[in-house]
Amino acid sequence: MDRRLSLTLDAADPRALGAFWAFALGYVEEAPPAPYEDWPATLTAWGLPPERWNDAYILVDPEGTGPRLFLQKVPEPKTAKNRLHLDVGVPGATQEEPATHDQVRAQAVRLVAAGARQVQEFDLPEMGFWIVMNDPEGNEFCVL
Repeated sequence: MDRRLSLTLDAADPRALGAFWAFALGYVEEAPPAPYEDWPATLTAWGLPPERWNDAYILVDPEGTGPRLFLQKVPEPKTAKNRLHLDVGVPGATQEEPATHDQVRAQAVRLVAAGARQVQEFDLPEMGFWIVMNDPEGNEFCVL
């Protein structure tokens, strides 16, 4: 996997937030490094106590084309607007055939069912249609 681009999200609960983003993006948990069979064996071998096993969680695109997503535990809660956010597209939509308003709304409903919160819809002729949302920990993202 090309690791020139990895996105990092701060989280109170990396594994739980990672489960949301895996669902939203169709990503999977990164495989542990060789020679380990699973993450518990890896973390044990590295000497990390079980209470620290949720300090980080890593997701990857199963097709190997999207950026890696690294979720790291931080002690402070989110307090301000993100300076960078993710745009989540509708599966199957392309630049040549963008998603319809109904498809974008259906994707937003699907993500709300997974723990997101819808904030606001935008429909601007010069920019298109999108919905601003918050993930389960309040990080902003858009569905388009």
